[in-house]
Amino acid sequence: MSDAATSDALEVTPIRHPKRWHILVFLFPAFVVYTAIMILPLIETLRLSLYNVVDNQPVFVGLNNFKVLFGDERWAHDFWNALRNNLIFFVIHMCVQNPIGVALAALLSLPKLRFVAFYRTAIFLPTLLSFVVVGFIWKLILSPLWGVAPELLSVIGLKSFFAPWLGKPSTALIAVALISVWQYVGIPMMLIYAALLNIPEEVIEAAECDGITGWSQFWKIKLPLVLPAIGIISILTFVGNFNAFDLVYTVQGALAGPDGSTDILGTLLYRVFFGFQLQLGDRSMGATIATVMFLIILAGVSFYLFIVQRRIRRYQF
Repeated sequence: MSDAATSDALEVTPIRHPKRWHILVFLFPAFVVYTAIMILPLIETLRLSLYNVVDNQPVFVGLNNFKVLFGDERWAHDFWNALRNNLIFFVIHMCVQNPIGVALAALLSLPKLRFVAFYRTAIFLPTLLSFVVVGFIWKLILSPLWGVAPELLSVIGLKSFFAPWLGKPSTALIAVALISVWQYVGIPMMLIYAALLNIPEEVIEAAECDGITGWSQFWKIKLPLVLPAIGIISILTFVGNFNAFDLVYTVQGALAGPDGSTDILGTLLYRVFFGFQLQLGDRSMGATIATVMFLIILAGVSFYLFIVQRRIRRYQF
């Protein structure tokens, strides 16, 4: 009897946590808004890319719109030109914006640097400006008629290097991309700067005890620790560049001149879907271009999440 009583006393009654239904209540409004603004338009765009309008009636055509986009001489020329320009636009950001952001973050993290808050604010400030303001300002600066760029170059004896960069097909895309770099370089700078500040002092002190200081410390110790942040910045740059539209539209207009040299997928989508000047809008082909943009971004993000991110080494402190 005593053994039975003891075993009954030792039995532990499981604690039942109450179901937290209020979490679903708070999530429901956000889910409804996100579904209405993002999910449903995406599904409708994918559906619309499989249809065409014949005698004012939607007709299911399957993948025929994609065959036209990739194979038809008129459509294919504009699409491949826009895709090539988009790739160049992205490469310039990856090779110029992100390395500059990393370098600026490294400089701002130096303990002996004065006026860090001022430099940080001044570099990040263009990010807060409207793309309309940025585009209009740089059009004024680079204008060969009333811009200040020729005068500034003449002051330092380099006026001979000035050219109407926004008006030449060979330089227009690079000029627009560098304007975008100037505006958004503060974002990778701040993200890397925050990652550098999160490195424990014990790691830095251990490196200094081993004689690793200065830039050697940055390359051997700090940079490997912030590689996950650099990976996030890279994928954000990829998504942002292949969704780009606003700055190119502001600086070069919907035609993305001269001669389509700054035309990217976003401006091509705008002209095709909504129509421009004498060109009538084509919703089916516009949705097809939007679907291709979505698939490109999806492929890039999936490659990063399932291949690159799994290979990045993370350190726990």
